[in-house]
Parts: sequence; structure tokens; C-alpha cells
Amino acid sequence: MDDGLNLLNIILLAIAVGVFLKLRSVLGRRTGHERPPYDPYSDNPATGPGSDKVVTLPKRAGAGAARDRVIDAAGDPFAAAVETRFRWRGVAEEGSPLAGTLDALANADRTFDTDSFLSGARTAYELIVTAFATGDRSTLKPLLSDDVYRSFDSAIAAREQKGLRIDQSFIGIDKAAISAGTLDGTRARLTVSFRSELTSCTKNSDGVVVEGDPVTVREVTDVWTFERDLRNRDPNWKLVATGAPA
Repeated sequence: MDDGLNLLNIILLAIAVGVFLKLRSVLGRRTGHERPPYDPYSDNPATGPGSDKVVTLPKRAGAGAARDRVIDAAGDPFAAAVETRFRWRGVAEEGSPLAGTLDALANADRTFDTDSFLSGARTAYELIVTAFATGDRSTLKPLLSDDVYRSFDSAIAAREQKGLRIDQSFIGIDKAAISAGTLDGTRARLTVSFRSELTSCTKNSDGVVVEGDPVTVREVTDVWTFERDLRNRDPNWKLVATGAPA
């Protein structure tokens, strides 16, 4: 009985030794010279034989790298040409007083842009013309300077006293162009020439046309001056003067 147990123990021990040797041959042994695991975010990627096969992940660019990508206009003819390109082309003639005013305005107000200004001027023009025709004082007041508002209000009041009303249909603006400008301290003024189309007539209290034509489309040219104090955080310009082309 004891001989059978001893024989079984010997067999089990032989199997265990065989499994151990098999695992050792497959997994290998640590010698202390193994290459450390690759860290893709390491600042110092491994070098040496075989390291050229490792694809290093791109790192986030730092401030220094961003500065290195800035093009030096002095060394790049194309960049220099872009840098010196006349910025008011199509708005003012190069070297003109208006161009000088626009330069000074843009330097004083980094948010100034002629496209945005003219877009706002077009909207203001249509609002003001329409509000004046209908006698809408609440719309006019925030768009006009005090002096211009008093003038418009007086004209509307005189019309109301006579029982007259304006029947107008605003068709659109054909052209809006900056024709002049000044910058006095922080007070900027830009004059815009508008060419618009509309139908307009004046009717009495009985609805009879006493002036104008409700059907004929008329072309109207106005020269308006807008003003803004650059110290004011309000970006809106106000109408400070109206007139006709010289």
C-alpha cells in the first residue's frame, strides 16, 4: 500500500516539474536587461535598435511652437504684400483724407469695420425714413441726435395739425457709400450717401392725394451723417445731420 502511494507521489512530482520547465521555456526568465514598456506620452521616447518602428503620438503644441509657426512678413514676400495691402479698397481712395480718418478710427476702436457700419447704416436709413413717414416717434428717438429728433418731431407735428399723412412704400436701397469722415478726439463722424427707391404721396384727412404720386417709383438721394462717441460702450451710431448731395 505504501509503495503504491510513493509511486503516485513520484509520478505527480514528475508532472509538476515537466509543467514548470514547459512554462519557463515559453515565458522566459527576467535577466534585468529587458526593454521597459513603451510609453507613448513620454517626453523621451526610447532610442536604439528597433526604435525607428515606433510611431510617436503627436504632442500638444506649446506657446513656443505656436510662435515658431508665425510667418515673418519681412522674410516672406507674399506675407509682406498681404500685410501692406490697402485695407479700405472699394471704400476710400488710398492716401485720401477719408482713408486717413478710417485708419485713425480703426486704431481707436479695434471693433470698427466698414462693412458692418454700412450694413447698420442701411438698416437705420430704412427705419428712419419709414418711421418719419408714419410719425413713429418711439422708433425715431433712439436713432437720432437730440437736434435732429426735434427737427423731425416738429415736421411730424406740423403735418398732424394740418390733418395730412404720408402714404409711402419703401422699395430698397440701391447704394450706400461713405463719402467723408472726421475723428475729433473720441467723437467719430461718418457721412454716407444713400440712393434709394420708394413711392410716396401726401394725403389729406379725406384721403385725397395733395402731393406726390402713390404709383410712380422715385429715386431719392440723401446724404446723412452718423456720429458715435468711441468712449461709449454702446456700439450704435446716431444720425446727427441730413442733407442733399451738393
